[in-house]
Amino acid sequence: MPPRWIRRLVLTPILLVVIAALLLTMPLWLLIAGVLGPLGSGRLRALRVSWMLAVYLFLEVVALVVLFALWVGSGFGWRLRGPRFQRAHYVLTGTFLRILYHQARWALGVKVSVVGTDPDVAAPGQPELVFCRHAGPGDSFLLVHSLINWFDREPRIVLKQTLQWDPVIDVMLNRLPNHFVTYGANSEERISELSTGLDENDVLVLFPEGGNFTPSRRERAIQRLRDLGLTSMAERAERMRHVLAPRPGGTLAALDAAPEAGVIWVAHTGLEKLLTVGDLWSHLPLDLTITMRWWSVEPSEIPQGREERVEWLYEWWAKIDDWIDHHNP
Repeated sequence: MPPRWIRRLVLTPILLVVIAALLLTMPLWLLIAGVLGPLGSGRLRALRVSWMLAVYLFLEVVALVVLFALWVGSGFGWRLRGPRFQRAHYVLTGTFLRILYHQARWALGVKVSVVGTDPDVAAPGQPELVFCRHAGPGDSFLLVHSLINWFDREPRIVLKQTLQWDPVIDVMLNRLPNHFVTYGANSEERISELSTGLDENDVLVLFPEGGNFTPSRRERAIQRLRDLGLTSMAERAERMRHVLAPRPGGTLAALDAAPEAGVIWVAHTGLEKLLTVGDLWSHLPLDLTITMRWWSVEPSEIPQGREERVEWLYEWWAKIDDWIDHHNP
């Protein structure tokens, strides 16, 4: 990943030129896709994808303009970390995700249903640590969308550094208290910092698996445990068919740094069949409802010892795997 100054001063202007060129020609591509759609499968796949791409690129340009205006308005970055401008960035993030979600519902046939815990009902005014499984395209976007727009929370997210290739994600999320994980690096200290000082509407978002679920990653995760001599954990991971073996480091760091926070476990199902771009294309329109199941645990119910917490994590991951097994469409 190039340094930040190269991404901002070199890559972002280049990407803006490319985006502008695509947007200028997009009406033509939409027209072609619409005309040719009935001649194919009749499911208008190319038109649906082209529309979502046009919406996303348009939002990218608008968001970058707003982000530049916020930078100027903050005194050329001087007050960006102040509460007023932090809140403005969360509002912008929520607006970006809300528009994407509504367009995905309309163009792709995707809906989300949340069952179980509502963070604002189960624990009003309490900071939360949200630990979620990771599987299927866009599940992290859906989770953050629900936290910001449905529950009025301000998430601090642990996410992959490669997402910084997207200029809006790079600029917007680096201005907020988030952490981009570098491959091979130990991120526990940074996760601990993010989890410290959470206020009443803050949540830390962490994916304990460390990556999106695929069958091959599941096998590698199990083999990794065997290579470390953790035979018992490897055997338990083998019994979980829908999730990767969780990596305890980040979860333990968050729990240690935020003893006042509750924990929300999140499972979801509906995206399992969409492992590749080809899967996504062949299933369009998706016409699916993604069910997200939330469980809430009060701070007093969280185990205290390190070994007990690792055991607790694996017990919850087995419970999530079992829930997926019974609700997988």
